[in-house]
Amino acid sequence: MNCGIVVVLYHPDIQHVQSLIDGFMACEWPIVLVDNSSEKTVLSLSSHCKYFHYSDNVGIAEAQNIGLNYLFKNGMSHAVVLDQDSLFTANMGLDLLAQYHALEQSHKIAALGPSIHCQFTDKLTVGRVQKGRPIDSRVREVKQIIASGMMLSSSAFSVVGHKETGLFIDGVDHEWCWRANKLGFSIFQSLSVCMPHRQGDDRVKVLGLTFKQGAPIRLYYQMRNVLLLARRGYVPLYWKCRHLPAIPLRYIVNRFYFPDGKKRGHYLLKGLIDGISAKKGKIQERSVK
Repeated sequence: MNCGIVVVLYHPDIQHVQSLIDGFMACEWPIVLVDNSSEKTVLSLSSHCKYFHYSDNVGIAEAQNIGLNYLFKNGMSHAVVLDQDSLFTANMGLDLLAQYHALEQSHKIAALGPSIHCQFTDKLTVGRVQKGRPIDSRVREVKQIIASGMMLSSSAFSVVGHKETGLFIDGVDHEWCWRANKLGFSIFQSLSVCMPHRQGDDRVKVLGLTFKQGAPIRLYYQMRNVLLLARRGYVPLYWKCRHLPAIPLRYIVNRFYFPDGKKRGHYLLKGLIDGISAKKGKIQERSVK
């Protein structure tokens, strides 16, 4: 078995990305960097690195597809997808690869990811409803995992297919997992490999509830993609029941309680309209002030 890494970039912290690359020098895993930044990111790259730049931003899904296709076409049997701010080490990768190989012997596996330690709450992230099914003391079976730290094989990718480019960014990782479930594959999460992770810019409590606070434009994709995915039979019912009823409250909180409320409200409403009309791809307008 041989494994490579795909890192998707968008105006990244150069120092962190460089340290991530340097951390895999010893194990000589090939690294593919797919950069959606408007300008090229200047990094010190070894012969094990391949860099692609797309100044017009092709989205996370397509960037992952580009990196995965490159690795698998160049002989890699497995790959790990990382975000530009992932706190992922070579030891984590080696441990996940060993676990993946063990699971392949007895399960039809599509993907394996680390447990996630939320840097906002300083706690291990566990689903409130979907807690997963323990396989043994080191691994549990789950419905979905996030993209950061996701390990998948060339064979699974060829059957499940590419990440859905029409979603562009939000929901891409979960959709692929659910599609894999529909095809009879299983998704696993390691209990022994744990990765610190920061999702969104902040956490804010409003009316006793905790909301993620990210960039306003992300609200467009989140709203639109909820409506796109909710139409599909293979998307879990619990996910639909969680996200669809929350739409009015989410609008109120972002429009009236968060900074840049006018901009946030605009993106949510546009996402609602485009989601109802089933539009896909990159948002078709200039950013709002």
